[in-house]
Amino acid sequence: MPLTTADAVAEMEAASKVGDPTADTLVSDLIDNREIDGVNALFRTIGTLKPGQDLSTLPPRLAEFLQEAAAPPPDWSEADVKAAESFFAHHHGEVSMLLGTVGLIGTYLSPTGAFTLRSTGRLGGVEGPGRRLSQSSRLFIDMGNKNAMRDGSLAANVTKVRLVHASVRQLHKKSGEWDYAKWGEPVSQKYTTGAACVFSTQILQAMKNLGIDVSKDDAHGFMCAWHYVNHYLGTPEKWLLPKSADEVEAVWNAQRDKEWKKTDDGVYMTKQAVDFYKKFLPPGMHDAYIAMVRVALTDKYADMAGLPKNLLDETGKPLAAGHKVVSGIGGGLLGGGAKKTVGVNPYKEVLGAASKAYNEVEKYALTHDQDDQPQMHQELDDNR
Repeated sequence: MPLTTADAVAEMEAASKVGDPTADTLVSDLIDNREIDGVNALFRTIGTLKPGQDLSTLPPRLAEFLQEAAAPPPDWSEADVKAAESFFAHHHGEVSMLLGTVGLIGTYLSPTGAFTLRSTGRLGGVEGPGRRLSQSSRLFIDMGNKNAMRDGSLAANVTKVRLVHASVRQLHKKSGEWDYAKWGEPVSQKYTTGAACVFSTQILQAMKNLGIDVSKDDAHGFMCAWHYVNHYLGTPEKWLLPKSADEVEAVWNAQRDKEWKKTDDGVYMTKQAVDFYKKFLPPGMHDAYIAMVRVALTDKYADMAGLPKNLLDETGKPLAAGHKVVSGIGGGLLGGGAKKTVGVNPYKEVLGAASKAYNEVEKYALTHDQDDQPQMHQELDDNR
């Protein structure tokens, strides 16, 4: 059975000591045989994975792994798929952007997560946010494509991420610098399911904070999508994210303040991400964008992340009371002007601009030699 509130504490502690043995064994073997570059090249060509798909051109051990990884969760259902498709039909653009901003910042609020990402960047030679964010955006945008949960593309994209996680564990293992007693396993099952919580229930909370209406059925569909992602990441069933939005929110609300802390690594990673996105935003939009992210996270967690405050924060606060009071020229948040009562979400303009800017991250990846497909760390192969 998937994770429940009652067993969350004990199970997550156990999960912090566990990686992904099947993927870890495969990646270790690929490293030993100096095959990482070849597999990274394959990542650019593997767009779908379905049970029974012809993978005869691949190395047998990789083909076997991918075939097994393509199997859907035991509780796959057409109803889940339709619910997920409904959610993304209504919210694809804005939720992709929120996953890549609020969601990623949430992972930086985990001390273990922030330390893992920052130290992996140093060890793997990819300290800047460009590749990391562009690769993440690939998953966030593609998971909302129609038929992604039917045609094997979700399984393919997530399985690539699963192998990247295994390469991170190998990178740290070979570095000799990882403190297993303090941090547990790098990219452990606890971290994987915790990140799935951030990218699911935390995003639904962010949407509510921003005044974005999400129906109960659509919220359920979003949780189903992340339940499937959690499965394709190689998480055992006992630690899988439940499909119930209410159940996951209860687990997350009970655990969040035990998991999220302000750290130098988290603040550093957040600043990197925010500065990177700034170049894609229209002139004059940056303060409104930061204000939007602060409202989405709430002040408590935005302060933990080191997000700066500005006057537009206070303008957006009435959202929680039904988005009645907004400031601005032309009813937007992008300027001064008298406050007035309106019936529209004052963040609509910012959400739209930020969503467009987020799509530019992918273009950046393709035009600045930064691959937008997940890539295992070739430095493992070069420096062993």
